[in-house]
Amino acid sequence: MCRFLAYSGEPVFLTDLVCAPTHSLVHQSLHAAEAKTETNGDGFGIGWYGERPDPGLYRDVSPAWSDENLVNLCQQVRARAFFAHVRASTGTATTRANCHPFAHGRHLFMHNGQIGGYHRIKRRLEALIPDALYDHRRGATDSEAIFLLALANGLAEDPIGAMAQTLATVRDLMLAAGITEALRFTAVVTNGIELTAFRWACDGRPPSLYYRQTESGLIVVSEPIDGSREGWTIVPKGGTLQATRGANVVVKGPEVAAKKARIAA
Repeated sequence: MCRFLAYSGEPVFLTDLVCAPTHSLVHQSLHAAEAKTETNGDGFGIGWYGERPDPGLYRDVSPAWSDENLVNLCQQVRARAFFAHVRASTGTATTRANCHPFAHGRHLFMHNGQIGGYHRIKRRLEALIPDALYDHRRGATDSEAIFLLALANGLAEDPIGAMAQTLATVRDLMLAAGITEALRFTAVVTNGIELTAFRWACDGRPPSLYYRQTESGLIVVSEPIDGSREGWTIVPKGGTLQATRGANVVVKGPEVAAKKARIAA
């Protein structure tokens, strides 16, 4: 499983969260504590919002722990909202196009999890993505396919409803194909102002997800970046977190959306 970090609030330097902490995301790329695999070395990516409405994006296939360009970039870039992701592939190739986060227009999306038996429904799932959005597909991951289909289902207007509809469709395809492996979906999406994080799974075992509000803003992580759970709040299984510009955080339980997606435990 992958590891990620999302931030929204007052502008901060990316290095303060991505590189500097004791158990930073760069450290987690080599020594994750709460993932299925300790090493997340199949590429990395950062996406950030600066002076323009659309985000910047930097992704590469090298491990985050060995990329000097990542460190230098994070030391110089200050942003009001950004994503960072280190990847552990669940079957697709290690290419730049398969690295998270994924961007479309003003939106950034990143995912930690899997569609069980994805290769058995890949063609059917991709066929549901409208041509206008499919033209923007650059990689081969299940994560990017979910993102594009969610955009088609109204992600910009209703992130929770669109994602619930999308994952319900994925579950229908899985069941029709007789797939018994799990659908696990811990993810974050933002337009630079509004942020939504999900922690869903069909088997009640979604990847970990935490959040913390600081004086500067909101931090959402796969696992605490300071190496301690103290001061961090766990997003409940089947839960969803929403916030605007790092404030007004609302956490909704599994009864709100995950049941609509038919993936709650």
